[in-house]
Amino acid sequence: MGPGKLSVDRRLRSILGGSAGNLVEWYDWYVYSAFTLYFAPVIFPKASATAQLLNAAAIFAVGFLMRPVGAWVMGIYADRHGRKSALTLSVTLMCAGAFLIAVTPTYAAIGWGAPALLVVARLLQGLSVGGEYGASAVYLSEMAGRERRGFYSSFQYVTLVGGQIAALCVLLLLQAVLSEAQLESWGWRIPFAVGGLLAIAVFRIRRGLIETESFTNAAAAGSPRSSALALFRDHPREATKVMLLTAGGTLAFYAYTTYMQKFLVNTSGFSRETATWIMTAALIVYAAIQPVAGALSDRVGRKPLMVAFGVAGVVATVPIFLALERVTNPWAALSLVLSALLIVTGYTSINAVVKAELFPAHIRTLGVALPYALANTIFGGTAEYVALWLKNAGLERGFYWYVTAMIGVSLLVYLRMRDTRAHSRIVED
Repeated sequence: MGPGKLSVDRRLRSILGGSAGNLVEWYDWYVYSAFTLYFAPVIFPKASATAQLLNAAAIFAVGFLMRPVGAWVMGIYADRHGRKSALTLSVTLMCAGAFLIAVTPTYAAIGWGAPALLVVARLLQGLSVGGEYGASAVYLSEMAGRERRGFYSSFQYVTLVGGQIAALCVLLLLQAVLSEAQLESWGWRIPFAVGGLLAIAVFRIRRGLIETESFTNAAAAGSPRSSALALFRDHPREATKVMLLTAGGTLAFYAYTTYMQKFLVNTSGFSRETATWIMTAALIVYAAIQPVAGALSDRVGRKPLMVAFGVAGVVATVPIFLALERVTNPWAALSLVLSALLIVTGYTSINAVVKAELFPAHIRTLGVALPYALANTIFGGTAEYVALWLKNAGLERGFYWYVTAMIGVSLLVYLRMRDTRAHSRIVED
């Protein structure tokens, strides 16, 4: 039974069920970034704080290298065996990675074996997230009704950002009840163990999801089999479009979210606790406005929102970062971070549905996941590393211009593409 035959209540339960799993997946992914400041000193050799963060950021980027592999393997799996099956498999891999990080010994105990185990765990989680993005984007887009597809699909980033918020809230709680020494010694392991336990609960939820009508119809019709060859042979323009429209958006997202916490400490000069509070408050507001922007796209179209992000990102990125360099008041810092996040909402709130609307059902998950993962690995996964490398080299402001330039590249794509709300392949299902 698909969306066309579902009651509103059943459809909402399916969307909320898929979204809850997405939240836990992204909590497990982002808790690494939230606790980097605490585990980096015990997992890596003694060095400067920036050098240790650079090592941790490199492993964060390595996890992204597996995302195209996960997108490829699990995108095909979702197109051939169902969105529900792929979502269940992805959370299993995430669970394994979270528990492995929780029990990884320190550098003092096993030397280079510690960062090596961290790499293995992040590779597992990268494989999981590579499949999660495409499967959840397609599941939410297909399960939503035609008139509110932008609104419901926006919950992918609500839960994605919700995972970040949850990670930061756990950090705030542990900062309140544990000392700095306890957090650096063993407290940083707690959030990874919690993530593994939550993933087990999500596994049970996802086994109870229903399959989408789009997949069921495509399977019944005997559609062509999904494969990377078929994707780039039969849909080269759409695949290229996904990569280019993602490049600026994903770089801006990671610059304004995961890297921003380190920027507030390393460059602005705030304490780790204050930086955590600023980012937590900013991300809560950011998550709340995603459905508003998604609903707006159902009325005015997807293209106006993406163009607004592109124009504002090109104009305002450098001034926002320059202002953050000099800011000393936490409330002023919060307003600047919120300004950046409001700009990138034009991309994040609707990027999932825009990509899903470009492809036919039999290759939709792979079409959404693989080109996105490639762009995300190249630009999103390296954002922190590039920023820290430039800072270490005394060229920190080069990162601001890099983000601006990539948003400009994506803006050119937004201006040239058709509005997917009016030309949706999902409607054809």
